Amino acid sequence: MAGRRAESSYNTRLRGLAKQIDVILKGLAPDGNWSVDLTAQFKDFMDDYAVFIEPWARSVANYMIADVGRRDARMWKSNGLAMSRAMRAELQFAPTGILHAALLDEQVALIKSLPLEAAERVKELTNKGLTASTRSTTIAKEIMRTGEVTANRAKMIARTEVSRTAMTFTQARAMFAGSVGYIWRTSGDPDVRDTHQALEGKYIRWDDPPKTDKGLDPYHAGCGPNCRCYAEPVLPDL
Repeated sequence: MAGRRAESSYNTRLRGLAKQIDVILKGLAPDGNWSVDLTAQFKDFMDDYAVFIEPWARSVANYMIADVGRRDARMWKSNGLAMSRAMRAELQFAPTGILHAALLDEQVALIKSLPLEAAERVKELTNKGLTASTRSTTIAKEIMRTGEVTANRAKMIARTEVSRTAMTFTQARAMFAGSVGYIWRTSGDPDVRDTHQALEGKYIRWDDPPKTDKGLDPYHAGCGPNCRCYAEPVLPDL
């Protein structure tokens, strides 16, 4: 439940950014007509916008990471009775602060990528209209959908990155406690992809993430695009 709240909160903020991008786009062409000159203007706007939103992006990302970090810490604390006293004490010194800083930079870059990717999409569609036989009205309609495409991208970032952030904290604390691997767990519903369902209950080493998706590098539970799986760490004293 807490994970879904964090995802929903992050998603709301990123979709709000996507909405502003849509407002700028449609403000340039209120009649729905598009031109090469507008493409250049939109790119300039988005380049500047990506710089302008950085303080906001840092604040939003920091809130999400801190929220997920607190949730992970509470989870470890609630499971503390299953650990030795020495291990509980040692976990207080897990290097989560360093991770927070690294995650923050990654999230800021992802948030700033939304306006930059929107501009790139419009540019590619404009070039397609110039070099192909596609009708200009068809291209213009696709360009006007850029806000919708950006909102869907924002939703995927929210789901993937909240889960990946949680997994990063879990892995750091588990490995600090001497864990070598974990049990892969799925969300247990019909939407679980077949390749992930095949990993349910399997032991995975932290240093050997499985290959699950064609075209993507191997990744741990919860770290792939739209992955809702999670890790159940195997600790040395259990």
